[in-house]
Amino acid sequence: MEQAVPAAAAAGAGDRGRGGAVPGGFPAADGHGVGTVRGAAIPGGSASGQGKGTWHEGGRQAGSRSPRAGPRPVRLPVAREGLPFLAVCAVLVAAALLWARDGGWGARSATPAGLAVLALFVAWFFRDPERRAPDGAGVVVSPADGKVMSVEAVDGEDFMAGTATRVTIFLSIFDVHVQRAPLGGRVRHYSYRGGRYLPAWRPEAGSINEQATLGIETEAGPVVVRQIAGLVARRIVTYPREGGSVAAGDRIGLIRFGSRVDLFVPPEWAVAVQ
Repeated sequence: MEQAVPAAAAAGAGDRGRGGAVPGGFPAADGHGVGTVRGAAIPGGSASGQGKGTWHEGGRQAGSRSPRAGPRPVRLPVAREGLPFLAVCAVLVAAALLWARDGGWGARSATPAGLAVLALFVAWFFRDPERRAPDGAGVVVSPADGKVMSVEAVDGEDFMAGTATRVTIFLSIFDVHVQRAPLGGRVRHYSYRGGRYLPAWRPEAGSINEQATLGIETEAGPVVVRQIAGLVARRIVTYPREGGSVAAGDRIGLIRFGSRVDLFVPPEWAVAVQ
């Protein structure tokens, strides 16, 4: 490990704990530079990808500190950005039920059933499961679920001077779309830029699509998270703003209906991909 950061672990941000960026090592690559981010916690993660552990969704990593005792606040397992869509679906289902009842059900019953399935899909898409980042110095949480499309050296972006390593993660409609802070620190940069809506997996999407950029100053160095809209995703939500603080694993935003997230880390951090 070339960075002055202790042995690291990767922890997923999305469904089933996928995802992981690690100073000193991503999970190992398959040799093609493309892989699915399914990182569990990787104690002492290395470029060889050995020593993989397990990330328990909603639970805690073995060996980590126990959560504080006492009741936890109840929260909906759905991102708040999905509530307006669910409200519309509920109204449509109720109207369809009345319409089907007045018509004696029969063939009309297919309409409310179909709308109910749509409502379930919307709730599933906007799911926001609880996650707990593992303890330990050098831990970097993946900002998103999805498939790692590339890991490459690029020029520094906005908040980062010089060069950086960019990890590109593609989120399909089947992934959790809530983004999380990779490290704790102070938000020193935020910018939003409108743009086109090319498919997010295309390389040029990172420079010309609608996007929001968040720069975080951490004890280990600067990191940048970039949310990029895709062909279907046309609404980027970013929660923190300049001057605010975030902790590793905090929710920092959401992109609707398929998207891409780029993570920029200092070039001296060794990177491998699973």
